[in-house]
Amino acid sequence: MSQNCIFCKIVAGKSGGPPLYQDEHVTAFKDINPQAPLHVLVIPNKHIVSLNEAEAEDRVLLGHLFLTAAKLAQQEGVAASGYRLVTNTGPNGGQSVFHLHLHLLGGRRLTWPPG
Repeated sequence: MSQNCIFCKIVAGKSGGPPLYQDEHVTAFKDINPQAPLHVLVIPNKHIVSLNEAEAEDRVLLGHLFLTAAKLAQQEGVAASGYRLVTNTGPNGGQSVFHLHLHLLGGRRLTWPPG
């Protein structure tokens, strides 16, 4: 856990509202600046700066992150119509919070290219 990381504070219950989902490995919550009708962030509870810093020991955690996102898509009613998972890595990749996270986007037709 990083003392200055807003996402670590959310995991610890020291910031934000109640999570949409939380277990011992991941936490999910609504994005404060939604880009689609459904915009949920799914994060590992362990502080990992970005996908570049993930290690072999994190492979089960990373799989759990994706499976949780799929479970939330089902729970939120977008699994059948489709959704997008996005991971931004580094400043040029659009990463603004340096704690690995997935954006779960859905609820409307998503265009390509994304931006």
